[in-house]
Amino acid sequence: MTKSFRNASLLAATAVVLGLLAPVTSSASAGGPLHWAGREGTDHDPRQECATLSVPLDYADPNGPRIDLALSRIRSEKPSARRGALLLIPGGPGGDSLDDPSGKGQKLPQAVRDQYDLIGFAPRGNAPSTAVDCGVDHGDLALTALRPWPAADGSVTGNMATARRMADACARNGGALIRHISTVDNARDVDRIRAALGERRLSVWGVSYGTYVGAVYAQLFPRRTDRVVLDSSGNPDPVRAERAWLAAFEVGVEDNFPVFAKWASTPGRYRLADTAAEVRPLFLRLAAQLDRAPIPWPGANPAELNGNVLRQTMLNSFYDPDDYTGLAQLILAARKGTVPPAPQSPPDSALQNLTGVAAATLCNDVTWPRSTTFYQKAVDESRAEYPLTAGMPRNAMVCAAWPWRPEQAPVRITDRGPSGRIMLVQNERDVATPLSGALKLRAALGRRAVMVTVDSTGHEAYLANGNACGDDTVSRFLATGRRPGADVHCE
Repeated sequence: MTKSFRNASLLAATAVVLGLLAPVTSSASAGGPLHWAGREGTDHDPRQECATLSVPLDYADPNGPRIDLALSRIRSEKPSARRGALLLIPGGPGGDSLDDPSGKGQKLPQAVRDQYDLIGFAPRGNAPSTAVDCGVDHGDLALTALRPWPAADGSVTGNMATARRMADACARNGGALIRHISTVDNARDVDRIRAALGERRLSVWGVSYGTYVGAVYAQLFPRRTDRVVLDSSGNPDPVRAERAWLAAFEVGVEDNFPVFAKWASTPGRYRLADTAAEVRPLFLRLAAQLDRAPIPWPGANPAELNGNVLRQTMLNSFYDPDDYTGLAQLILAARKGTVPPAPQSPPDSALQNLTGVAAATLCNDVTWPRSTTFYQKAVDESRAEYPLTAGMPRNAMVCAAWPWRPEQAPVRITDRGPSGRIMLVQNERDVATPLSGALKLRAALGRRAVMVTVDSTGHEAYLANGNACGDDTVSRFLATGRRPGADVHCE
């Protein structure tokens, strides 16, 4: 679910603003045919086409105002073998999959690309679909503000002030759309996409937050699903769905830190300690030191390396073991009292769009507590039990001051629906969507699903940070519909 706050997703948002993604060239109203057109540029597969689809702003008022969704497509590579369409549902909230047919879609095996048109889209609120923007302060666009890291002493007073400031900005600048971005709205949009494609049933590959959209879609429209892959899933608790995502970082970091510690104690350029056991106390000491005495960091946001910036860098690096080097470089520099060059950041316009979509989705899905006392108690408990994350996963986000209550109840995921159509794939060590949360979704789906657990580290499993066993199992399901008779574990 957290792709929207990672650097990769921020760069994707930058591509939208800089015009690297396709301009909208043609459109269709709900129920009408989509009119596909080519796009110019060399940053994508030349076969990729674009279209737009008009959908209701408010599904409670289907004949009222409408918004546009930007779509992309690469057709089946073997029309005689075509089965249907495979919709790539992005992570986030705040990500898009417009370039995924040209990108990760081309990693799919030939048998899958032969059978499906690969469909990407920018979910509602995400440019170049009808976009939302809260116009929040520049400082509130920092990851250490978007993620609610408490003050160095554990106080949440500053986080509550940030929540009120951001919520006020969204109320002033978000327009009507800010109230109609939610997981249920996204799932209903998916069904409008299915209908516009002319498909009786739709196959889905959802990643991270996209797994929640995919699960809600399969719950609301169970007979309209074909083959559904949910890659890197979270806890679907309908009462705390979004807070459960944030809280998952406690467990996710603990699951991943030993792997980083082993890597960081291996002889080589980025070695931090002689043994893995020394890395954790080293990290905690350095974070505490930076809490007390931050190092100026010109060009960064915030313009200093403090303990929370170090902790946030840890979270970022744990999404993919290939990113461990960035964390190690920062630690090595900070121990010398220096900093590396400031990290590149997308323009504020891209971050504003990303932040608006994320805030709206998180806050419109479920009601969050509003009491400072509630969050202070939760943060104190978290800091004591999970010192690596310093209380952030139980702290207050913008939703603690959101001016509106959810307009629709969250969807409870159940085992009611066709069996044999859903496959979960999950890495054992995932910082953002840990295995413990995915197991709760697996239990909720019951006989409808099987789960492939992969002995691997990182966020996103299928064709990403997983392994050949997991990839082959998922690919076989997409190509043939065959699933294991029971849950499987891929060593």
